[in-house]
Amino acid sequence: MKNPKLQLLVHGNKIAERSVEMSYPGVKLVQVHKVENPNYLFLDIDISAGTKPGAFTIAFTKTGAADIKYKYELKQRDHSPDRAQGVTDKDLIYLIMPDRFSNGDPTNDSVAGMAQMKVDRSQMYERHGGDIQGVMNHLDYLKDLGVTAVWLTPAVTNDMPHASYHGYAVTDHYNIDPRFGNNALYKAFVDKCHKMNLKVVMDLVHNHTGTNDFMIKDMPMKSWVHQWPKYTNSNFRDATVMDPHAAAMDRKIMLDGWFDHSMADMNENNPYVQNYLTQNHIWWVEYAGVDGFRLDTYPYNDAVYMADWAKKVKAEFPHLSIYGETLVWSVANQAFFTEGNTVNRGFDTGLPGVVDSQMKDALNEALNGPNDWAAGVNKLYLVLAQDFLYKDPTRNVVFLDNHDMSRFYTVVGEDFSKYKAGMALLLTTRGIPQMYYGDEILMAGEDNPDGLVRSDFPGGWASDKVNKFTAAGRTDKENDAFNYVRTLANYRKRTPALQTGKLMQYIPQNGIYVYFRYDAAKTVMIIYNSEPKEQTLVTDRFSERMAGFNKAKNVINNETFNTIQTINIPGKTTFVLELKK
Repeated sequence: MKNPKLQLLVHGNKIAERSVEMSYPGVKLVQVHKVENPNYLFLDIDISAGTKPGAFTIAFTKTGAADIKYKYELKQRDHSPDRAQGVTDKDLIYLIMPDRFSNGDPTNDSVAGMAQMKVDRSQMYERHGGDIQGVMNHLDYLKDLGVTAVWLTPAVTNDMPHASYHGYAVTDHYNIDPRFGNNALYKAFVDKCHKMNLKVVMDLVHNHTGTNDFMIKDMPMKSWVHQWPKYTNSNFRDATVMDPHAAAMDRKIMLDGWFDHSMADMNENNPYVQNYLTQNHIWWVEYAGVDGFRLDTYPYNDAVYMADWAKKVKAEFPHLSIYGETLVWSVANQAFFTEGNTVNRGFDTGLPGVVDSQMKDALNEALNGPNDWAAGVNKLYLVLAQDFLYKDPTRNVVFLDNHDMSRFYTVVGEDFSKYKAGMALLLTTRGIPQMYYGDEILMAGEDNPDGLVRSDFPGGWASDKVNKFTAAGRTDKENDAFNYVRTLANYRKRTPALQTGKLMQYIPQNGIYVYFRYDAAKTVMIIYNSEPKEQTLVTDRFSERMAGFNKAKNVINNETFNTIQTINIPGKTTFVLELKK
């Protein structure tokens, strides 16, 4: 690796009572750290640049006792061009919860010895049996839809007694959960995606770990996690992190409080914790070749550590994409966490982009809210007008829903016109669009309780009565939705103007919002009528972008507009028009 320093964590019964010996050309044992718990040693190793791949023995010796020997292997780096490519505004991300998408291997549904063995699809918080093989079985479906990147919620081991399906209470950072598959299968999944020109986003959790993690049950030191006199939840108030007037205790509870009784809060000020997490994440990229990281609960992490983490990861994989989950309450709050010190934070976080919850809220307001000065569609205009706060807003991930909130179709009251209008806005605005599994077939659900938004994809199980992975299994309305999304997504995939092109927006008038995505080759005009009634749009005020064009094509149905001086647009409808000369 670029960084020659490596720290090995060694866990074993009273391992600290033993001496450590190793010998391999180019490898130097620099220091052996003993910590509070005698069951741990931390070995600092330096690997010189010319060191050759190979295996060597690490011996743990003690007078009067047999040696303990461990075989450690140094592997050649893989420099294949399709690894760690990065996920950009050229992509469309599709979010999947593996347990709820498809069961490709029923033999791993229940694994002996794990804390939660029950599989019961009738209960939302039990495991349902979906797995990585199930995702692999349906990559053709995603490819046809127009998806270019697949994001799985964490697939590493979550050996927890309750709700272990979601993946966010990690108990083994280095191994895929055996109910999802194994490490080799995960690598095969990434390889198959790459062969199909699909990218892979890995979901990481820095902030907390499951309390069944062996490093929590038998902690290396008390400071491995944040300790409190009695159990203390985070207050979940991100504003305390940036508030210049915040009380120190409020900020401490935000950052050091636990996310849940089952999720221990990692102490990221501890250098051993820092090394463990950073090395683990670098290892996953090198092992599997993933293209990007989504960082869970980003505001709850130690900011200085996260900046150092980003620097070290980028040093090894300069094209790898990184974006953080920031479910916050203003554009400035989001920008506070992004790179470039653009809002006077005082240092550079190194975080290229965020999960753009402000755009999500603005899109929902544009679809559902009243037409007012700062409400309704005007909110969408005003949120985009604040892009000056970011170093590069095109690195933000734009979405309509995910696994932690009500599904989009429910948010718009199952209004099909609003659904189509919103999907068109998502797939034509700036940034990296992200869909949640089932959005394309009108899956619905409220977020309270959150399990209701995590239903199984119909057809992912052999016993399912309908298979909505196929046109024959979908209703006419579901096929209409699927074909609408597929048409737009594939048009976006072959239209650079919608990916990397510039965006110019106009102040909404009479509830009609107009913006353009354009480059030297193509200009696309997007018109959203937020009013329930049809309106006629007079286009002369858009001459800055429409000059030289006298026709347009509706990219959904290929209808030609032979004149574009005026355009009639139905209520609650978004037109996506490719301008023609």
